[in-house]
Amino acid sequence: MPLMIEAVGLSRSFGKVAALNGLDVRLESGQVAAVLGPNGAGKTTFLRMISTLVRPDAGTLRVCGVDVTAEPARVRQLIGLAGQHATVEPALTGRENLQLIARLFGQDRRSARANAEEMLERLRLGEAGDRLVRTYSGGMRRRLDLGASLVGRPQVLLLDEPTTGLDPRSRIELWDTIRTLTTDGTDVLLTTQYLEEADRLADTILIIDHGQVVASGTAKELKSRAGRDIVEIHVRDRADLDPAVRALARIGAETPVVDQGSLMASVAVDAGPERLREALRQVGELGVHVEEVGLRRPTLDEVFLSLTGPAEPRGGEPQPPGSSAGTEPEPETVSRSAR
Repeated sequence: MPLMIEAVGLSRSFGKVAALNGLDVRLESGQVAAVLGPNGAGKTTFLRMISTLVRPDAGTLRVCGVDVTAEPARVRQLIGLAGQHATVEPALTGRENLQLIARLFGQDRRSARANAEEMLERLRLGEAGDRLVRTYSGGMRRRLDLGASLVGRPQVLLLDEPTTGLDPRSRIELWDTIRTLTTDGTDVLLTTQYLEEADRLADTILIIDHGQVVASGTAKELKSRAGRDIVEIHVRDRADLDPAVRALARIGAETPVVDQGSLMASVAVDAGPERLREALRQVGELGVHVEEVGLRRPTLDEVFLSLTGPAEPRGGEPQPPGSSAGTEPEPETVSRSAR
């Protein structure tokens, strides 16, 4: 079976800015894959290159075995794309939006109606299908936009920060929808700023920095790369925080981290269970009033920060057409009907 995405030595520069710098990626089919990285790391350029909006300066890129540069029209038949903001037509109903997109994909009227109806039910929009989209909530518009990307039955769905701006309930509902796609035969590649989202959704996570992959694997594998457990202590009173930090400094492999607002101190440790017992003995001897103590694995946020380092100025990536940010030249565009 062809790989979902295969990139070898992929490079792209905009003026003096190297957005991608010899990127190598191999993603198997049948999964949800997430691309993470700091702003300006190359995520958006990579996604736009897959969607044929940007051509590589060097290297090769294949989607389901099809070369993006040699056969862009065929690639567009294989993919669906949902950008950071819903682009459905507010003056049409939800059903009309989906039927229109299906017809633009070349489906006949009967197939377009059937596929639009199926997609409305699948996205729990059946009762709202005949309402104008301008009356939809943000979460409903986002689900309809997802439906517009799926109505053409793509093999690969590209999602660029799909839950940006959604409330927690809408975000969870969209996660549930995305997670079911692979069981129906659609591969998913998403970029996101929410590390919890990647942790919840992705079978494979790529972390990109300075236009290259710096780490890849499952969330569990990436967390294990951080190497050390974390001992956390929440204290009752602010006066207890300093002695708690001193106790953790005695057992920790690194300098303790302090959160003044939540009255919590934490430290990375080797041999976590033994160090936890030692931490309890130390705070007991110091008379610290402990509200809660725990031992945990590193979060994906902590792994991300350890792999990408501290915040620093990056060259940045060119913004999509119509964006107010950035001054780089706009790439060639593709109509939504070609998605």
